[in-house]
Amino acid sequence: MAELSRGVRLGVDVGQVRVGVSRSDPHGILATPLVTLARDLTAEPDTVPSDMTELAHLVTEHEAVEVVVGLPVNLAGKLGPAAQHVTAYVTRLADVIAPVPVTLSDERMSTVVASRRLAERGVRGKRQRAVVDQAAAVEILQSWLDAQRRRTE
Repeated sequence: MAELSRGVRLGVDVGQVRVGVSRSDPHGILATPLVTLARDLTAEPDTVPSDMTELAHLVTEHEAVEVVVGLPVNLAGKLGPAAQHVTAYVTRLADVIAPVPVTLSDERMSTVVASRRLAERGVRGKRQRAVVDQAAAVEILQSWLDAQRRRTE
């Protein structure tokens, strides 16, 4: 199997209100939190929402070679309304950041796991809400990186 190409990857957790973003090191070993963006739900259909503009800026700033977006698959493995919402977001984002590829990754339970880990560290309430999207983006990207590494071993 081919080794994972070198380069920074961004992990993205698309929520209804916020977008959590994480990044990997160039070797694809560790995902770390980067930023939480507010969703721009007021953009006209023919304009690029500000959160996507900010994501495009992050792709350029970090010289990302790929963006990994969490796809919310339900526990039965089916794609529900949330997955359709994310798929529509990704279609638009791919146009904005082309030629950098966007990959969808099963994010089942990422927010739950992220919330639990934050709570275990004593981060709760408002402080947790502020960082849970970034933490979920870390979970998404880290599990994707780990899966890529397992495939090449």
